[in-house]
Amino acid sequence: MTSPLLRILVASSLSLGLLAPAIAAPQTPDKLDGVTLISADQARDLAAKGVPLVDTRVANEYAEKTAKGAISVPYKEKSAKDAGFDKSQDNFNLAKLPADKNAPVIFFCNSGECWKSYKASVVARDAGYTKVNWFRGGMPEWTAKGLPTQ
Repeated sequence: MTSPLLRILVASSLSLGLLAPAIAAPQTPDKLDGVTLISADQARDLAAKGVPLVDTRVANEYAEKTAKGAISVPYKEKSAKDAGFDKSQDNFNLAKLPADKNAPVIFFCNSGECWKSYKASVVARDAGYTKVNWFRGGMPEWTAKGLPTQ
């Protein structure tokens, strides 16, 4: 038998949605036309050859910890977390990418529910970059592999 106070607390929590299951944010697609999906090991190897490793997360996440050698080019998103997002609602500074649109580039963020690197890859591809690499696993995969950070 439950106490009246417990029943009131549970009922109040349910009415406020506090005990409702969390709604998960949509996951990024597992492929992207015209873009190469790469692993942490591939990202490390390409970066070692001089390919820019672009952290698209917000500046404070970059400052806290990022992949060694990565540069910060935050993707400022207001659009939906959806493959058909409206890029005109977002802001991404393409001027911070290589001027040569045939040069390879790697984008990453926090994986899965983080859409910043997916969207940056789409924007770069649509702007004419021909060797876009999307490191979908992002920082979680990078750190799980024990790869160097800064």
